[in-house]
Amino acid sequence: TVLRNVLVPLIYDNETPKDERRQKAEKALASVGLERERWHHLSNQLSGGQMQRVAIARALINEPDLILADEPTGNLDSKTGDIVLETFKKLNQEKGHTIILITHERYVAEHADRIIEIKDGRIVADKSGGNEKGMKEK
Repeated sequence: TVLRNVLVPLIYDNETPKDERRQKAEKALASVGLERERWHHLSNQLSGGQMQRVAIARALINEPDLILADEPTGNLDSKTGDIVLETFKKLNQEKGHTIILITHERYVAEHADRIIEIKDGRIVADKSGGNEKGMKEK
């Protein structure tokens, strides 16, 4: 189920009680906006955007300061991609997470406060200031 999927990073956490681990998973799922009725579904019963949000929740369960996201919108339609980008924006602005997002899509990159362009393994541009939808800098 979705809930078990999010709990995977805590498999070897024998110090945290089971109920507390479950609460952490529920908190992570709620923070990415996944509807509670989906928490007991299997992954093949979810949309692409819902699966991406489950992956983000799984990454958040250990409360990292830094989130690395490689093409998080690559296989999504534009509406669902916008939902994922809004989730990252919320995590950055409300929770203070630093997000490094790798993308080939200019539209996706423009959501950031800083854009570093790499071509042939070299940095060719380092720009500040995405658009008004940008994320805050820590």
